Amino acid sequence: MKPSRTLSATVRGLHLQCIHWGRDDAPLLIMLHGWGDAGASFQFVVDALAHDWHVVAPDWRGFGGSGWADGGYWFPDYLADLDALLTELSPEAPVHLVGHSMGGNIACLYAGIRPRRVASVVAIDAFGLADRPADEAPGRYEKWLNSLSATPPWRTYDSVEALAERLRRRNPRLDVARSMFLAGVLGKPCEAGVTLSADPAHQRVNPVLYRRAEAEACWRRARAPVMWIEPEDESLRRELGVDAAQIANAKACFSNFREHLIADAGHNLHHDVPEQVARLIEDFVLAARETGRD
Repeated sequence: MKPSRTLSATVRGLHLQCIHWGRDDAPLLIMLHGWGDAGASFQFVVDALAHDWHVVAPDWRGFGGSGWADGGYWFPDYLADLDALLTELSPEAPVHLVGHSMGGNIACLYAGIRPRRVASVVAIDAFGLADRPADEAPGRYEKWLNSLSATPPWRTYDSVEALAERLRRRNPRLDVARSMFLAGVLGKPCEAGVTLSADPAHQRVNPVLYRRAEAEACWRRARAPVMWIEPEDESLRRELGVDAAQIANAKACFSNFREHLIADAGHNLHHDVPEQVARLIEDFVLAARETGRD
C-alpha cells in the first residue's frame, strides 16, 4: 500500500481528519467518501494510480476520525465544510474532485454552486435521490422528532475480524485482506469489542425531503467536465426509486458530461474494481488538466 499520513484541520469550528497521500507539490486530487464510509477507504484506488498525485481525502463531519456535530447533520454543512477546506488546500486554483455516493453528490452540487472553484468532477455511483412528494413531509418530520429522543448505538462486534466478516457478507466481492483493512478504517474499539467510528446520530432520518429540481438547478450551472462511473447493475437505483427518466434528466443538466459503466461491480466500485476506477480517474483528470492547463 502507498503510505499515507493523517493531518487535522479545523473547519468551521469542527475538527476534520484528512488522509493525505503523495507529495504536497504534486497535482492535487480531492477524494470525497460516501455515507458510512471514511476517507482512508480510497486507499485501494490510490494504490492503483499510475501518476504522482497529492490526494487528500477528508472524513466528513461525524464520520471516521472527524468530530461529531452536536446539533445533528444537515446536508448543506457538507458543502460548507468542503468550501472551507478547499480555501485552505487550494485558495486560488480550481480543484479536481472525486466523490463516491454521497461524496459524489456533494461534488456535483458544489460544481454548480461554485463553478469557478472546480476543474473537474468524477462521481462514482452518485446519481442523486428520488424526488419526494410534499405530502410525505408531516410523517417525515414526526419520524425525525421521534428519533431525537432515542438514537440507538451502533451494533458491536467481538473483534475487527468479526466486523470484516460482516463487511464481506454485505459485499461478497471483498477479499479478506481488503475487508480487514476497511474494518480497521471504519471501526473503533469499545468495551464490548469493536463498533463503528461514525456518530450514531447519522442513523436519524433526514427531516428535509429531497427536492430533485433543486439539485438539477445546481447541476445546470456546472461548467467543469463531469464523469459518472456507474456499475452496470442498476439495483441501487431501483431500490432508491430513481427511474430512467430522472437519470436522463440528470445527465442532460451537465454541459460537459460523459459516463462509464463497469460490469461485475456493486455500489462500492472503489472497493470492488479500484484499478478500473483509478485508470478512469487519471485519464479524465489528465485530459481536464491539459484542456484547462492548470
